[in-house]
Amino acid sequence: MRITIFGATGLLGKALMREWTDDEVTGFSSADGDIRDAEQVLRLVERSRPDWIVLAAAYTDVDGCETNRDLAFDVNCRGAVNVAQAAKQHGARLFFLSTDYVFDGTKTTPYETDDPRSPRSVYGQSKAEAEVQLGQILPQCCIVRTSWLFGAGGKCFPDTILKLAAGRQHLDVVGDQRGSPTYSVDLARVVIQLCRQEANGVIHVTNQGECSWYDFAREIIADAGLATVVHETTTDEFVRPAERPKYSVLSPESLQNRGIEMPGWQDALRRYLAERM
Repeated sequence: MRITIFGATGLLGKALMREWTDDEVTGFSSADGDIRDAEQVLRLVERSRPDWIVLAAAYTDVDGCETNRDLAFDVNCRGAVNVAQAAKQHGARLFFLSTDYVFDGTKTTPYETDDPRSPRSVYGQSKAEAEVQLGQILPQCCIVRTSWLFGAGGKCFPDTILKLAAGRQHLDVVGDQRGSPTYSVDLARVVIQLCRQEANGVIHVTNQGECSWYDFAREIIADAGLATVVHETTTDEFVRPAERPKYSVLSPESLQNRGIEMPGWQDALRRYLAERM
């Protein structure tokens, strides 16, 4: 197969470029072309002639999206539409990376793929609207929602915790938001499997298990052998511009139905730390 990856220099994009070894893969970054520009997107698709396009490019600064709503929608929605239209014109399949933030976090059990979208943040709204529009343009597209992505080679929660712990004896981390950490390498491997399965529809892909950010931080500190003490705080005490879902665990059923199991998040964290060394 010929694969084109938009967002090849992001956390997931880097993992995809490393892991995807048995097909003809072309990766594009924002330096190669701006997905907000339909003509640029079309030229890149014409050049690479893909069977599958994996759209991993996004404006993922959740708090930045709150103050840059137009930019968030230009990149995450209208940019995605440009890629979908280019895919349709050239007969390519589309694989779109979405997020747990399309949900409002009011459930107490894992979100299923057919649960209603109800995003609380601009970031979530831009991705939710993209899901709707891509489904209209390419009904056979594959939309993968993931959460709490981390990996080597870029900014992510474990990297931030380790850097803060290097200079502090204590850290305050919220304990009333729960989700499933997802390692970029494990996600990349599943993306590859799903493309080879000719998958379509909405699929939830995260590492197995759930935790709070506080639990995650404690595990990072312990596995790294650091002495920093992590204190639990609340969302109300740690105000951010964008509202986060209190509970955004994604059900693995849609992935398991395709015969794929993800490793647990604690195992993924240990492999990330080993890769980061």
